[in-house]
Amino acid sequence: MTRPSEEVKKRLEKLKKTIEHHRYLYHVVNKPEISEAALDSLKHELTEIEAQYPELVTPDSPSQRVSGKPLPEFKKVTHKVAQWSFNDAFSPEEMVLFDERVKRFLSTRFDLLNKVEPCPTYTCEHKIDGLKIVLEYKNGLLLQAATRGDGTVGEDVTENVKTIESIPLRISEPLDIIVEGEIWMAKSQLAILNKARKANGEEPFANPRNVAAGSIRQLDPKIAASRKLDVFMYDISYSSKPVPKRQYEELELLKSLGFKVYQHYKHCRSIYEVVVYWRDLQKKMPKEDYLADGVVVKVDEREYQDILGYTGKAPRFGIAFKFPAEQVTTIVEEIVFQIGRTGVVTPVAHLRPVLVAGSTVSRATLHNEDEIRRLDVRIGDTVILQKAGDVIPDIVSVVTELRTGKEKVFVWPARVPLCGGDGRIERIPGQVAWRCVSQNSFAQVKRRFYHFVSKKCFDMDGLGPKIIDVLLDKNLIGSFDDIFTLRREDLLALPRFAPKSVDNLLESVEKARKVTLPRFIASLSISQVGEETAYDLANHFGSIKKIAEAKFEELEAISGVGPIVAKSLLDWFSDKNNMALVNRLLLHVRVESLKKADISKLPLAGKSFVLTGTLSSLSRDEAGQKIRSLGGDVSGSVSKNTSFVVAGENPGSKLDIAEKLGVPVLTETDFIKKIKN
Repeated sequence: MTRPSEEVKKRLEKLKKTIEHHRYLYHVVNKPEISEAALDSLKHELTEIEAQYPELVTPDSPSQRVSGKPLPEFKKVTHKVAQWSFNDAFSPEEMVLFDERVKRFLSTRFDLLNKVEPCPTYTCEHKIDGLKIVLEYKNGLLLQAATRGDGTVGEDVTENVKTIESIPLRISEPLDIIVEGEIWMAKSQLAILNKARKANGEEPFANPRNVAAGSIRQLDPKIAASRKLDVFMYDISYSSKPVPKRQYEELELLKSLGFKVYQHYKHCRSIYEVVVYWRDLQKKMPKEDYLADGVVVKVDEREYQDILGYTGKAPRFGIAFKFPAEQVTTIVEEIVFQIGRTGVVTPVAHLRPVLVAGSTVSRATLHNEDEIRRLDVRIGDTVILQKAGDVIPDIVSVVTELRTGKEKVFVWPARVPLCGGDGRIERIPGQVAWRCVSQNSFAQVKRRFYHFVSKKCFDMDGLGPKIIDVLLDKNLIGSFDDIFTLRREDLLALPRFAPKSVDNLLESVEKARKVTLPRFIASLSISQVGEETAYDLANHFGSIKKIAEAKFEELEAISGVGPIVAKSLLDWFSDKNNMALVNRLLLHVRVESLKKADISKLPLAGKSFVLTGTLSSLSRDEAGQKIRSLGGDVSGSVSKNTSFVVAGENPGSKLDIAEKLGVPVLTETDFIKKIKN
């Protein structure tokens, strides 16, 4: 093997430095000095030298941006620094309240010995609509890139991130540092990509954000490279070098290290300057080549940030000041019904397809009969549509001025054919919802099957809704127990069922033959019985036989059950068809009872918890499991006997009930401390 000469080594190092210099000018600061073709020519020469002398290849070489082999899967990454989400504000009035909260909190904790009131200022940046990325550098070299995930655990997407030219493989200082940013795709790049897809007979992508997220999760880095993604970095979560004392200076440091930073960030001395900045950017957005849904506002002074800290779900020192939700008008073409697994009837508006907030919408839930009356929505009406929380299509109002007189008033029916049988529906006592009188319609059966195989129940990976639909259509299943009798030859006879996918499906079914008692109870789709109630029943009785034989008084007395749930359980287990189903299932599965242990000495013994809202650091299931492992109980409803209500993001009515009853409320931070002590 020929060893490289010193001249070759010097040429290689010069090429790497030159390419890196022009990469930075072209992709980061947008001030190219040479053409893209010339830059590609330099890269070509580099790869030729490295191909001849593989020992000269280094991790930070420009050639390594598209060098990764396709991955079988993404590895999980536990973040060294927790990844938080910001709370949202939607109006200038809410921002004034945020400013007041910040100052009020600081005034109670700030050192006032010198009679100096804390006077926070703010740094503002665009809230880019993309995919959050966490980059870790070791001694200045890119070590790992990970998605946010659930804030605690993300996915290792290093090889795909290396393909993004605006991300440095080596920064300008040999630091150990963790930085955060947003990966995005330009609107112009999406147009180019969709033009090519249409020419190939492929469906165009809906919006840049979805493409960015999907590209980063491609197992083949070459696909990610072809998408020409971009990035803005905005935060340093860890550094071996002292971090600047101001947020504004932190952005300056990121720039000096070679990172691409959103260039129009601004330091605002008051919340009113923030509002002006927000309004100006809102006007400029149509001309920008990226999508943004608001402004991220952070207290500029790091000293104040440290004092303010976190609520458990979000930083107190920052907030996402969202632009008004994009609203569009469209026409209600029909109102139909959707039937849930427990027979609940939900009206759904079929809409003339319309693009809103980056995706095409053709359906929107109308929730219930009372909501239809409140809106006075009619078939043929022009309505204003927006995405609630930028996700859920929501009809805001009716444009009554555009009515022609041909619109049809929607009459709530007494019968819904999808309910099966005679189609009769009934209002659920004490609720606004209606349900089918018959519980065995095809629509309900499908939804019950979807629930039965879901992660919260039997967790059968290979059985999604589409496959369930096929199996039902071909009469291969009609009851839950039929899933455990599926034969390989029958599945292979179905269209588009390949041997490998069939084997995976059957393997998933085989693994599901062992299930815990709470999951087994939850899988039966008993009205009013969710995961928490299923656990309470399993913990109290220890077997499905004892639950089935329990009397009303015994069921009602269980914490978290009550009279409504007790009656539902009694009615379900009194039905001989339901008991026959349970007995057939028990021929195929082994139900594991909960192991009862002496919990009297555990730290949460005798304490009852109710969880409401979304927790950022762990799922509701994980929180419940942790509480029970420490001797506590988890209930689905708040009462005067509840010890604590744990309130996450977007808590529901349970929080209001807790406050009325004087039940102590824990933030996520408080809760984490309690379960760790």
